[in-house]
Amino acid sequence: MAETFRALRVTKTEDGQTVELVELTDDDLMDGDVTVDVEYSTVNYKDGLAITGKAPILRSSPMIPGIDFAGRVVSSEHADYAPGDAVVLTGWGVGESHFGGYAGRARVRGDWLVHLPEGLTAEESMAIGTAGFTAMLCVLALEEQGVRPDDGDVLVTGASGGVGSVAVALLSGLGYRVVASTGKLDERDYLTSLGAAEVIDREEFNTPVRPLGKTRWAGAVDTVGSTTLANVLSQIKPGGSVAACGLAQGMDLPTSVAPFILRGVRLIGVDSVYCPRERRQLAWTRLARDLDKAKLAATVRRVRLEDVPSVAEEIVAGRVRGRVVVAIRG
Repeated sequence: MAETFRALRVTKTEDGQTVELVELTDDDLMDGDVTVDVEYSTVNYKDGLAITGKAPILRSSPMIPGIDFAGRVVSSEHADYAPGDAVVLTGWGVGESHFGGYAGRARVRGDWLVHLPEGLTAEESMAIGTAGFTAMLCVLALEEQGVRPDDGDVLVTGASGGVGSVAVALLSGLGYRVVASTGKLDERDYLTSLGAAEVIDREEFNTPVRPLGKTRWAGAVDTVGSTTLANVLSQIKPGGSVAACGLAQGMDLPTSVAPFILRGVRLIGVDSVYCPRERRQLAWTRLARDLDKAKLAATVRRVRLEDVPSVAEEIVAGRVRGRVVVAIRG
C-alpha cells in the first residue's frame, strides 16, 4: 500500500473555492526530477491571498499552496541532488501553478532547489522563508550599488512585516543605522529589538509627493510601493539607492524623473520568484552567515498545517507581524 501524507488542497468552485486537508500519495504529485520530504513551510502574504481567494494567485485547480518549503530529498534524477540532501525552495511558481509546500511531500524540478547552507536548520530556513530571502536580495542590491553603513541612515518601509522585519535585522547586524517605518507603532519595542535605531509612522510617506524633498536616506528597502515609494525616492541622498520589492500600497508610482536625473538616485527592482540559482545560493549563504539567529527567533510564530487557513485570514487582514513557520508533520 502506497505511503500517504497530508496536504492542504484548494479547489476552485462555482461559488469560490474550498480549502481542505486531504490524504495524498506520491502518485498525486506533479512532474519533477526531485522528490522532497517537506518538513517546514511558511505563511506569506501571497499564500494568504491564495487561500482566502482575495486575489487570483492560484493558476490551476486543484492546487496545493505554499510558495516555499524546506526538507530532505527522498529521490532524485537531478545530478546535483541525492537522497538525504537538505534543500530549500522559494519561488518559481510553486504554490501557484505547481504543487507547493503545504504537503508532506513535493516533487519539483531540481533547478528550482538550492542546498541548505551550513549553519541553518530547515526550521530556521523557513523562519527566513521567501520574505527573508527577498530581504537578503534587497541588502545585496544596496551593497552592490555602493550604499555603505557610514553613508547615513537606511530606511525600511513596512518594517513590521515579514520582509521588513528581516531587512531590519540584517541591515542593523551589518552596521547600518536603520530607521523602521510602520503603521503599527505599538510594535516599536519589537522593531528596536531587531536593531532599528528609530521607528517612525508610515503616514510620513503617505502625503502628496514632491518631486524633490529634503534628503534623509542613504538608501532604503521598500516593501510598499505607490505613494510611499515615491516619497522615499524624493528623500534619497544624491547617489543613493532604493531596493523595491513590494506593492502593498499599490502598483502605481506617482513620481517624476527628478530624483533620478538631479540626484542620481537609483531604483533597483528585486524579484525573488525567478531569481537565478547562483544568486539564490549566494543569498542563502549570506543569510546563514549574517542573520542573527536570536533576532530571527524573535520574529517567528510556529503553527501546524491545519492552522494555515486561519493564519491566512490574519495575514491578509494585516494582523500578522514577522514570520509564520508551518510544521508540516508536527
